[in-house]
Amino acid sequence: MDDDSSFQIIPRNKKPKLVDDEEKNKILVTNKNPCKNNNLHGFDILPRDVLLDVLTRLPISSLIQFRFVSRSCDVLSHDPELPRLHHPMAKKADPMLVFHCDFPIRNQLYFVTYDGDHNKNIVRKISTPFCRSMPEFNVVGSCNGLLCLSDSLYGEPVFLFNPFTRNYLELPKCVQFQDQEVVFGFGYHPKTNEYKVVRIVYYRTPRRLIRNHRSYPRSEVHVLTIGGESNLNNEWRCLGKVPYQLDRQAKEAVVVNGRLHWVSRPGRLPGRTIVSFDLEDEQFKLVSKPVNRSNYHLAVIDECLAAAVSCGYGKLEIWVMKEYDAKESWTKLFDIHGAYLAKVRTHDYGIWRKAMHEKMVRVLCVLKNGEILMEYRGGSLVKYDPKWKEFKDVVFQGMPKLFQTFAHVGSLNWIHTPI
Repeated sequence: MDDDSSFQIIPRNKKPKLVDDEEKNKILVTNKNPCKNNNLHGFDILPRDVLLDVLTRLPISSLIQFRFVSRSCDVLSHDPELPRLHHPMAKKADPMLVFHCDFPIRNQLYFVTYDGDHNKNIVRKISTPFCRSMPEFNVVGSCNGLLCLSDSLYGEPVFLFNPFTRNYLELPKCVQFQDQEVVFGFGYHPKTNEYKVVRIVYYRTPRRLIRNHRSYPRSEVHVLTIGGESNLNNEWRCLGKVPYQLDRQAKEAVVVNGRLHWVSRPGRLPGRTIVSFDLEDEQFKLVSKPVNRSNYHLAVIDECLAAAVSCGYGKLEIWVMKEYDAKESWTKLFDIHGAYLAKVRTHDYGIWRKAMHEKMVRVLCVLKNGEILMEYRGGSLVKYDPKWKEFKDVVFQGMPKLFQTFAHVGSLNWIHTPI
């Protein structure tokens, strides 16, 4: 891999041919005596199942580059079985990190592979093929290798995007109100094999606009189903109003057990509660929280719902619900004591709209070695070793300024890939 800081794949005009049934067990084994054909590569004589096993162990960036080695590599990389086999292997490794830079006029995405040796890994740019129609966007969420992106000003258009295969889908338009705030969620339910985008709109009537009232008393919930048995031309379905006021500043809805999870705003409910939305029966439900505190955010640890609770004076508690929807299963997994001053580079915060409104620290994930990866406000990554109780800055070559980080599983999946 060269040191070019960009990672852009030029789409082909012709769709690559997929292997048929006869080729599945003997890809490119056309010469019984490979010594007579000097153009054959070593892997050309290997059985298909062996080749696929090798490819499933590659990181997604290497797998994409493999396509350009030769025509036979391109054909093999488009084997319909490869996405299904590669994704479980990718989930076992540490996630890739996707950086969203909220640059004015045109936003940008970057990615880096995290393998523990962050000093050698290079951050590379992700080219978004729909940047002209949506130059400024929010990252709604990451699920099974797909990103959901929405326009940061109007809430639409909304795109589903695989940043490595460059497949993307623009979703249909939804109803808009004159003055509104939108909360999104994006997730997948394994039982139905469907992805769903949930759009919760809080809005004001024209009468309230005249009064200059700051509250958004009305709401509507819209759901769009993609994949599975659904048709790509499906429209948004309105489920009525939502009975909870959700936090508009949350980075992404957390997906656990086929449900989306948000944190509510302080209000009539005691403190801030956890609100879930079942992607199968499309019902909202309250989920118990670990402690009676209001300053916390949600995460996923070992496929379980987790809550990072700020206790003041730099103390952070990380709780995990080991048995879903069982209040007594909340367990304090980590106890981080002492404030850490991350090495934040000097930035001009004025041109970034959201930099000063983020949480001071946000838990991204727990790495395979047991360390906790966190993002500090303003664009700084830190990992914490709970065994030795040590902090360490995480810096990559070519790291952008003032970013928001998302843990992402890089894969070849698309909306109809069975998981």
